[in-house]
Formats: sequence, C-alpha cells, structure tokens
Amino acid sequence: MFHQYSFTVAERFMRYVQIDTQSDPHSIRFPSTEKQKKLSILLADELKAMGIDAVETDEYGYVYATIPATTNEVLPVICFCSHIDTAPDCSGTNVKPILHKNYTGQVIVLPDDPSQQISIEAYPYLEKQIGKEIITASGLTLLGADDKSGVAIIMDMAHYLMKHPELPHSNKKILFTPE
Repeated sequence: MFHQYSFTVAERFMRYVQIDTQSDPHSIRFPSTEKQKKLSILLADELKAMGIDAVETDEYGYVYATIPATTNEVLPVICFCSHIDTAPDCSGTNVKPILHKNYTGQVIVLPDDPSQQISIEAYPYLEKQIGKEIITASGLTLLGADDKSGVAIIMDMAHYLMKHPELPHSNKKILFTPE
C-alpha cells in the first residue's frame, strides 16, 4: 500500500525548519518566544486542510488534534507528540536546509561556513546512509531537526491516514508542544 503514496516528510521538514521557533532559556513567559506560535498555527491549518475536524490550538501554542477511528473494534488510542521549539544554542533564523540526494559517502562541506564539514570519519553512521538522501543546514544556523523531524513525521502519518480511510485504526491523538 505504501507504494501508492508519495511521502511528504522531507518536503514538510524542509519547510518547517525554515520557521524560526528558537526558545529563550532566559524568558519568564510561556512559551518563551512568541515566534513558536507561528509554526503552531501552520500545523493546525495543515491538519484541518487534511480533513481533520478535531483540531485546536491554545494561547500557549499547543496544538491538539484527533484523527478519527476507522473501525468499531475497540483498540487503544495512541498519542503522537513532538515539540516545535528549537534550541537556543545556535541561530534558528534564516535556516537554509540543503537536500543532498543519493549521498555517495563524500565529505559534505556546508556552503555558508566551509570550515564545517561532515564526514564518515567523524560520523561513522553516515556509511549506512550511502545512496540515501541527507538534509543538512547550510552552516550558519541550527537545522532544527530536534524536533521538527518528529513534527514532519507525525504530519506525514496524519496525511497518510487521512488519505487511506480503508486502513482500520483507533483514534489517533496528535499533540505539538512549545518548549
């Protein structure tokens, strides 16, 4: 069944990382930065566009959604949760994701800071990624994969389930949190 589906996770991820959601550890408010709510609103709008009726956001930037069950069988409800903020360690402004298609094992030089290089010697697990796609930042910012990768995966799962109502499943809860 997967062969009939165009996965949207990489495209979603590359869009989401371009939205600055950097948190502020010195803030006394919640969420620590208002800019996190920009992604919350986008995610809620995308969930509604998928046909999910039960979608809410709150004043703090939380997003709640329920994908309705497609079976009357009593099955456990599962919640998929991810946070939308990015770490304050490095800039989250003007993130430029780069998709490296068909990775061959070469050293990846980040174009905006050529001193930053990603190699199999430094990161041996990259050897298992040969022939696959890799997404990096351009070198001056944090990519934001923690946890916008989780957000993108959950959104793609929601999209898949809504496109395939013939798949029997229980209610699926989605929760995106700030911070």
